[in-house]
Amino acid sequence: MITSLHNPHVKSTVRLRDRRHREKQGRIVIDGAREVARAIAAGVRLVEVFVCERLCESDDARRVLDLLPGCGANVLDVTEPVFEKLAFGDRTEGLLGVAETPAATLEGIKLPENPLVAVLEGVEKPGNVGAVLRSADGAGASALIVADGRTDLYNPNAIRASLGTIFTLPVAVATTAETVAWLRRQRLAIFAARVDGSVPYHEVDFRQPAAIVLGSEAAGLSAAWNADDITPIRLPMLGAADSLNVSAAAAVLFYEALRQRSGARSEEPK
Repeated sequence: MITSLHNPHVKSTVRLRDRRHREKQGRIVIDGAREVARAIAAGVRLVEVFVCERLCESDDARRVLDLLPGCGANVLDVTEPVFEKLAFGDRTEGLLGVAETPAATLEGIKLPENPLVAVLEGVEKPGNVGAVLRSADGAGASALIVADGRTDLYNPNAIRASLGTIFTLPVAVATTAETVAWLRRQRLAIFAARVDGSVPYHEVDFRQPAAIVLGSEAAGLSAAWNADDITPIRLPMLGAADSLNVSAAAAVLFYEALRQRSGARSEEPK
């Protein structure tokens, strides 16, 4: 039982709140029962798992406790004060994992037939990245690419906001130039969401192999997405604001794609 806030394992894990230390150690922090469970199911290599059994009251937490003996991680029991030191914010579910940073490359993405790929360019807030991942997962997207990201993909807040779907959906990190070239090699129709887009989002055909590209709220998309083979689309804004939060816009577009694709399947002959 670890009782000291100055224990080397505890101190090393607390440092992982900082991006520099995540990159230096090649490790990430996974906070929460569902998140740890999804990481285990996805084959993420857990190195350590901190457990405070007094806090493991949920069914999800209890299920993870049953999984831990087979996951190969070093399981460390800690007191409540130590766990509160490790946990992020006010979330104290009694489980926190440390894992090797998963690979996230374009080469590692294997697309299914008729894919739908989500792309985020220049997004700064990890919570927005996680929320977009959650919507992409819910709407059945095939993959998500972070292009020229301004936060690291596996920021603990991104993992939390995604509810662990960051481990279940194929993801990649790349430059914008690499991303555009890759989408073209995959022969995807590219739809770029822009405030000044010329085509209403509900008038485009998402039933084909496609990519939906969204930028940051502050800067929008870069000039790399201005091209003859890229369709600029827009969401109607009828009030004072000229744009939605990126995660809200993403959800609208992903579910419009799902609606169209579901309709296409229902029209197929039986």
